[in-house]
Amino acid sequence: MSNERLQADAAMMMEAFAEQMSGIAEIQRNRSRLTATVTACDKRITVTVNADGILIGTKFADDIKDLTYEEIATAMTQSVQAASAKVQKMARELMEPLRERKDRLPRLSELLEGAPDLGEMMPLVPPASTAPPDAAERRREEEPTMVYGDVEDVRPRSMISDLDR
Repeated sequence: MSNERLQADAAMMMEAFAEQMSGIAEIQRNRSRLTATVTACDKRITVTVNADGILIGTKFADDIKDLTYEEIATAMTQSVQAASAKVQKMARELMEPLRERKDRLPRLSELLEGAPDLGEMMPLVPPASTAPPDAAERRREEEPTMVYGDVEDVRPRSMISDLDR
């Protein structure tokens, strides 16, 4: 009887795994299409980010010239961060039905004595800082800043001065 139960549990786990994989693929497709748009400064600035929180669109209204460069820079930073948070929330909401279904399934350790629960083995990744580059939270005394002197920049000219190549 226990062998039949084990076979039934294994079949149920395989079916649930196939459903999970199918659900994950669908969620990934839907997530890849997500965008979030945020406006700032009385709709003078509009930014759009993709599902990864990468800025994909920027629009300035005709009256953007009424703002200082500092106001524009601050608004751009805050708007992109807000749009990124918005798209991350949308992605979490997409994942929620899959998480709920997974939580209803028995854990591997419930089926096989001594087996690890794989979800508990995954390390948590700390969130990336949104602090500006010169903020105190980005400085660590134990990690010296790498500085290269006497380096010649031979890259072709670009509108963007700090390209990682």
